Amino acid sequence: MNIREEMEQREMELLSPYAAHSRDSRGRDRYEEECDIRTVYQRDRDRILHCKSFRRLKDKTQVFLAPQGDHYRNRLTHTLEVSQTARTIAKALRLNDDLVEAIALGHDLGHTPFGHAGERALDRVCPLGFAHYRQSIRVVECLEKNGEGLNLTWEVRDGILNHRTSGSPHTLEGQIVRLCDKISYIHHDMDDAQRAGVITEDDIPITLRLLLGENTKERLNTFIHDIVDNSRGKDTIRMSPEIEEGLRDLRNIMFQNVYLNPVAKEEEEKAENLVEALYGYYSTKPDQMSEEYKRLLRDGEEMNRVVCDYISGMTDQYSMEKFRDIFVPKGWSVY
Repeated sequence: MNIREEMEQREMELLSPYAAHSRDSRGRDRYEEECDIRTVYQRDRDRILHCKSFRRLKDKTQVFLAPQGDHYRNRLTHTLEVSQTARTIAKALRLNDDLVEAIALGHDLGHTPFGHAGERALDRVCPLGFAHYRQSIRVVECLEKNGEGLNLTWEVRDGILNHRTSGSPHTLEGQIVRLCDKISYIHHDMDDAQRAGVITEDDIPITLRLLLGENTKERLNTFIHDIVDNSRGKDTIRMSPEIEEGLRDLRNIMFQNVYLNPVAKEEEEKAENLVEALYGYYSTKPDQMSEEYKRLLRDGEEMNRVVCDYISGMTDQYSMEKFRDIFVPKGWSVY
C-alpha cells in the first residue's frame, strides 16, 4: 500500500462508523488520478488553502468595517477560528477532521466586500439574487483556476453549500462546521465588540452568564463540550436543549447590541451604496471588468451573474479603489 492507502486504512480502523471515510467519498465531478500521499479531503483542503479567493479573505470585513486596530477579526481569521473549533470537536468525536477542515476553510470563499452589507446590496440589485453560500460553491466549481474550478469532492461542496443556518449537511462533518460557524462568529464578534466598547459583560443577563460562562473564553468552552457530550456515538451533531437555547439568546443579544447597533454599523449604508453603484456601472459597461470575467461573458454566462462574480470577489479596499476611480473626479494639473 502507498501512504494514502495506509491513511485510508487507519481511518477505517480508528474513526467512528458515522464518520465520512475518505475511501468512501462520492468523488469529484471530473476524474483525477489519486494522490499517493494525501487522501481526497486533504487534497481539497490544500486546494482551498492555496486558491486566490482564500487569500482575499484577509481583506474582507467580518463585522466592523475597516476597523482601526490590529486585533479585530476579518473574514480570514473568522474562517480559521471556525476551522479550529470544528476540528477540535471532530477529533473528540472520532470524525474526519480533514473533511471538517476543508469545509471550514471553503465555507466563506464567496463572501462579498463589507461582509453581509455587501451581500444584501448584491441580493437587492441583482435580478438573479445573491447569497454568499451559493457564491462559495460557484467559486470552487466555476471561477477558480481560470474557470476550471477546484474540482472538489462532493462531500466538501455539500458542506460548503449547507453551512448556513437553514442548511442540512449530509455528513456529520458538515453538521459540525454549520454549528461552529455560528458559535465562532458569536464568540469572536462579542470579543471584538467588547474591545470596541460597544458591549460589556454587564449587557449579558446574569442567568445567561451562569449557564454559559462569565466571559467569551468560558462560553466557547461550554459550547464545544456540550456538542461533544451530546453527539458522542450518535448519527447526528446536536447540542443540549438548554445550551442551544442559551446560544440563541446570546445571538439575539448580539443582534440587538452589535449587529443592528447604529454606532457599530453606521458605515454599512455607505458600503451598500458603494456596492450598488459598482453593480450598476459594470452592468452597463461589462467591458471594464477583468479579462477572466469578460471570458465568462463570451462563454455565454449570464451578465448579471458575472457582474456579481466580479464584485463579490473584490476586497474592501479594492472595491473602494474602483469606486474612487469610477465616480470620484480627479483634479487636473499641468506640470
